[in-house]
Amino acid sequence: MAIPAVRQLHETGHTVDWVCGPVVLPLLQLYPWINPILADDRAILKGSTTERMRAIAALWRTLAGQHYDVAATLYFDVRYRLLALPVRARRKLMLSHTERSLRLLPGRHHTDEYARMLLGRPDEVNPTQLAPVEPAQDLLPSTPLPRSLRTRVMLAPAGARNLMSDDALRRWPAEHYVALAQSLLRRGIEVVLIGGPEDTWVQPLFASIDPVACIDLIGKLSLPETLALLDKADLLVTHDTGPLHLAGITRVSVLGLFGPTDPRGRLPQRAGTAAIWGGEGFACRPCYDGRSFAPCPANECLGRVSPALVLAEAIKMLDERAQGFLAPPRIVTPQSTVAPHTFTLPGAAILNSTGRPK
Repeated sequence: MAIPAVRQLHETGHTVDWVCGPVVLPLLQLYPWINPILADDRAILKGSTTERMRAIAALWRTLAGQHYDVAATLYFDVRYRLLALPVRARRKLMLSHTERSLRLLPGRHHTDEYARMLLGRPDEVNPTQLAPVEPAQDLLPSTPLPRSLRTRVMLAPAGARNLMSDDALRRWPAEHYVALAQSLLRRGIEVVLIGGPEDTWVQPLFASIDPVACIDLIGKLSLPETLALLDKADLLVTHDTGPLHLAGITRVSVLGLFGPTDPRGRLPQRAGTAAIWGGEGFACRPCYDGRSFAPCPANECLGRVSPALVLAEAIKMLDERAQGFLAPPRIVTPQSTVAPHTFTLPGAAILNSTGRPK
């Protein structure tokens, strides 16, 4: 989500250095105007004290003596501030929950908010609705799965996990993905499962489905290969996780499933994307504050997004795509989860269905 905002900065004449880990490196290398600076993020975030200090010291040696106009740490977690400590910059910024100019303002897309901060714009400026920036097609590898004549839908049923945390509340229930895959296959649609090496835990849940019809590529693709595969598919269905944002920089249609996070800040801002936001009527939604979620034992906001509802929206998007039409981004809100009830105010009359007092 930061790439389009950084592109805005680059187009004003700035050179862009980007500190990243080895997993993200191949993605950033698809953009020639980005200069990646490799850091051992696993050692920094999960290593022993000795490993952590060595990795940080190695990064500091790379950054020491560099002079920048802007040094941006686009995280809320103050531990990331340590990484940019030796950087000399005219302006340093980091996301904040208290300083308005450095907050991700509610209802605005994160990409637009990153651009506002990087460019130093006042927050009364209307969001610019920056679309994802596609990498040059000649930089993508060949697709790792030849295209058949069937409609292809890709599912990313796991994810929502990084080196710092496992955000299970972002995930649509895995059994719902299984039900959706079965419904798609009954309609003659090809289903492909994708995810990283850490997502293999979800594979046994799909064991009852014919592996020829439901192709499992979880843990088998690099990020550029995943992009190439997404670019040739018809639709991706997933929750708020990495593949959702990867799909934004390709040409695949995207159906995102949201609950505790707000799709207005995360759904890719381009044609052919839609979100289903569960939990309408829940006072706690959205509950994610940029670092953690409210305590939640049931994850009802996503759990009440039924496979039937997702299937109906997926078929609608596939039909639109087949007709050569990609609709602007939209958010679909299921029926309110708040049960209707009757209450009486003091002195108020109770009316029956005809509008007459009982």
